[in-house]
Amino acid sequence: MTTLSDIDLGYVALGRTGIQTSELQFGTWRFGKETAEGNIEIGEDRAYELLNGYERAGGRYIDTADIYGGGQSEEWIGHWLEDRERERFTIASKIYWQIRDGDPNSRGTNRKNVRHRIDEILDRLGTDYIDVLYIHRWDDATTAREMMKTLNGLVEAGKVNYLGASTLRPNAWKVIRANDIAREQGWEPFTVVQPRYNLVDREIEGDYLEMARHDELAVCPWSPLGQGFLTGKYTRDAGATAESRAAEASHFENSYLTETNFLVHDELDAVAEEVARTPAQTALAWLMHLDGVTAPIVGARTVDQLEENLGAASIDLASDQVNRLSEAKPGPYDDL
Repeated sequence: MTTLSDIDLGYVALGRTGIQTSELQFGTWRFGKETAEGNIEIGEDRAYELLNGYERAGGRYIDTADIYGGGQSEEWIGHWLEDRERERFTIASKIYWQIRDGDPNSRGTNRKNVRHRIDEILDRLGTDYIDVLYIHRWDDATTAREMMKTLNGLVEAGKVNYLGASTLRPNAWKVIRANDIAREQGWEPFTVVQPRYNLVDREIEGDYLEMARHDELAVCPWSPLGQGFLTGKYTRDAGATAESRAAEASHFENSYLTETNFLVHDELDAVAEEVARTPAQTALAWLMHLDGVTAPIVGARTVDQLEENLGAASIDLASDQVNRLSEAKPGPYDDL
């Protein structure tokens, strides 16, 4: 049986930044996350176990955000880094969501908010800089010029090395417009994007992926397992169980537990059986084999889950298997 010590994650180019990223990045959005029942999904001790496991498997890219766990995710990562050589790790964080009740200026990418929050991020992480700063969502209340000028200032100040844009819905034209403005002014452009992308969430296929390829942007997908749907724990008959995290989200059943998506899962199960791996590993391997995808962001609640997910790096899918999975669900532009 493969263990974390047996896994040796490789490196891939992070777009045109010139640096290398682990082929599977580690996401920490569950660190300190409180459920509706008041339970913490991943506490501090478990967080350290997962970080240790990722490091043991050769992982060096850690993704967080200033709102994860109300800042605890960054704090715990910072404590964990104290006993390690900071330069060996690539740390990414994000800014956007409102952090103070009743204060609209504590949300978005306005200069006041960004300048204040980057200092808090660095303080929690215990570092002088972060490698990648993402805007967590697009802020239509702040002009692209104002946002890019502010973000460029962080790069020039040495607090941030590279800039990224995270998104829930495709917004290719906004990324390109912001980058055009940055280049015209001699400012730092976005070089990394972080969209939702997996076998059943295919909305970025078409314009967004084409934009990323054209601009040589690194593409680091989040939710590569479709909120757990692609792990195989849901069935047509059982649906979402009361114990599952997904059951807390009212939209999950309508968004994921559809016949169209279960047909995709049927093909996923077939390919997984052919390569003697789990559906989750096979779904991650599919992403890793796609042209234009740099490195998926994987999470885990337990060390065993982490071990399973990182094991996807050793799967070699044949081109026909990749194509079968891709064709199991039409992309949003297939009929045009």
